[in-house]
Amino acid sequence: MHVISQQVVKKDHREKMDGSALYVGDYPQKDMLHGSLIRSTLAHALVLEVEYPPLPEGYFWVDCRDIPGENSVPVVEDDLPVFAETEVFYRGDVIAMLVGPDAREVERLAAATIVLYEELPAVLDLDSADTVFFDYAYGRGEVDAAFAQADRVYEEDFSTGYQEQGYLDTQGMIACFRDGTLTIHGSLQCPYYVHGALVKALGLAEDKVRVIQDVTGGGFGGKEAFPSLLAAQVAVAAYKAAGLVGGDDASGGAVGPEVRVVFNRREDMEYTSKRHPSVCHFKAAVKNGRVTALDLDVRFNSGAYTTLSPVVLQRGIISAPGVYAVPHLRVHGRALRTNTVPCGAFRGFGAPQTFFAIERLMDHIAIDLGIEPLDFKLAHLVKQGDPTSTGGLYHYAVPLPQMVEAVLERSDFCAKRQAYAALQEGRYRRGIGISLWFHGAGFTGSGERDFIKARVGLRKDAQGRVEILTANTDMGQGIKTTFAKIVAHELGIPYDKIVVSNADTSFVPNSGPTVASRSLMTVGELLRRAAIRLRDEWMEGEEQLVEEHFSEPGFTVPFDLATFSGDAYPTYSWGVTAVELSFDALTGSNEIVGSWSCFDVGTPVDLAVVVGQMEGGVLQGLGYASLEQMAVDAAGRIRNNSYSDYLLPTALDAPVLDVQLHVVEYPFGPYGAKGAGELPLVGIPAAFIAAAEQALGTDAGGFCHIPLTAEEALALLSAGGEVVA
Repeated sequence: MHVISQQVVKKDHREKMDGSALYVGDYPQKDMLHGSLIRSTLAHALVLEVEYPPLPEGYFWVDCRDIPGENSVPVVEDDLPVFAETEVFYRGDVIAMLVGPDAREVERLAAATIVLYEELPAVLDLDSADTVFFDYAYGRGEVDAAFAQADRVYEEDFSTGYQEQGYLDTQGMIACFRDGTLTIHGSLQCPYYVHGALVKALGLAEDKVRVIQDVTGGGFGGKEAFPSLLAAQVAVAAYKAAGLVGGDDASGGAVGPEVRVVFNRREDMEYTSKRHPSVCHFKAAVKNGRVTALDLDVRFNSGAYTTLSPVVLQRGIISAPGVYAVPHLRVHGRALRTNTVPCGAFRGFGAPQTFFAIERLMDHIAIDLGIEPLDFKLAHLVKQGDPTSTGGLYHYAVPLPQMVEAVLERSDFCAKRQAYAALQEGRYRRGIGISLWFHGAGFTGSGERDFIKARVGLRKDAQGRVEILTANTDMGQGIKTTFAKIVAHELGIPYDKIVVSNADTSFVPNSGPTVASRSLMTVGELLRRAAIRLRDEWMEGEEQLVEEHFSEPGFTVPFDLATFSGDAYPTYSWGVTAVELSFDALTGSNEIVGSWSCFDVGTPVDLAVVVGQMEGGVLQGLGYASLEQMAVDAAGRIRNNSYSDYLLPTALDAPVLDVQLHVVEYPFGPYGAKGAGELPLVGIPAAFIAAAEQALGTDAGGFCHIPLTAEEALALLSAGGEVVA
């Protein structure tokens, strides 16, 4: 393995271990104002009037009338308001904010505020939704003819639910105005997304808005778009506070107090974005034992606003045919509006929903044909040089066969699969399943070239220390460490001479968002090139600054969103996982006996960081498949809004997560590195449910949704007769 893969102490290790790291909730509260959001209590309604209680001196309210710029938060579309005006579209839509010096008093006043509504009809599920936010379709071949000529046609519906990101550090922002400049800092993934939202909402020049990332305790996509909304709300409150209670600084400029909003856990879980629930109707034509055509329909629940749904849907339908070569293909995807919490980014970004569907469909077809599912899948695999689903190319090696062999050997999959196929009686029943998948590395389509246009910088001081200048943020995934390793390696200087601070838009260039497994592969490569330039131009004892700009690799087939054709991604990361389960037929509960995975993310820039990411992603996928049930009630409310009633996997739920790496280098990533962080979660639910179906004796159909609850398993087992303990 490359020398760069050797592990080092993480850049932010010491401050997090000794407690000196400052999260947004850790800043001193002296002279700080606190905000509490007043939210809609109805899923859909007109707002007739807001009746505030008597407010003590120093307390005030903020609503849409206080916004000095535009009342919209740019994500992809601009439909999300900073504060609702006359209509609310989900239970939790923010109508106003109460602000004051005592946090408990602010909460009391907010609770005493009365909102008068005219209730409107609400749509709370996908089956009732008829407002289409986004609609995409693509395909190839003669799909209808292939179905007409098929020996057999298979048709199934698959569904997935919400998933909560479950970061430890809740959403929070602190803002203040000083001498006409807005400074805001908080827990966030994408500083320049927040910066753009604040420029629009406050009507300020770009150089009058400064966004700083605080130490961020997890994101998983939940801090990609949502912080822009909260930042805009807190910024408007700080703008009003500067006018109401601000003073003057020594130079005569206006100084406003800091305003802070930090969500409690229930507020964070109930009102922030989730993974999109989905319903997939998948249809396959089989001729002479091979799948000849796929007709795939995908629906995602966007919630009340568009947020990131178009890009999530794009990745979801690009992934819908899975890792299989099928000559005739038709794919249709829609993101629909419901009066529920807006959904957004989550690790995997639309791919987990559709990979669950295609992997389960392939399993069920194989079993009905009397073929071992893994053999059936291997016979249909894409290979290097084949067209992708959107008519691009798999430009590099597809290592799935070798990765499957590695997983089979370490898990003893074949022997277990055969043994568990026999009729199982008694209290404990076992099953084992396997799934195969990819994850497109980097931003979808032409976004990197046409919209992001990343820039990075390196600043050397006279003492030879080098500071990395990027807008990419470390949320615990280790990007400070891997960036520093790349630069130190190319410059040939000690790792501890590399400085990586939290992103601050006042001095770092816009290197793009920390999303889509792009940071290391794309931004890390720009830093490597910048480091080579600095090394070649190095002047002892002098300050130097070098910049590097993104340029798209020349081998790609240009992606056209209008026709949904071309290379959606320049390369792919690959995953294979086997999961073994034991079900208790008396209680319906399950135990994960083992998980064996092989991942190709190219060259690991730090082996410990990559393996940690893989293990965490596998466990998160297991939770998505089994424990993490979240539902909306008849009033449009998420009821399980705490860790007491929304269950996440803990150390006690985790088996030994066997992870190994298979390296296929990507020549346009640093030392051959590809996207890593999102890959490990994507295919796990399909392997889990395949194992559950074998253990419960329902291989040919069984479960077509996640999560699989103990109650459902018990009901199925009970229907089969008395359990022998």
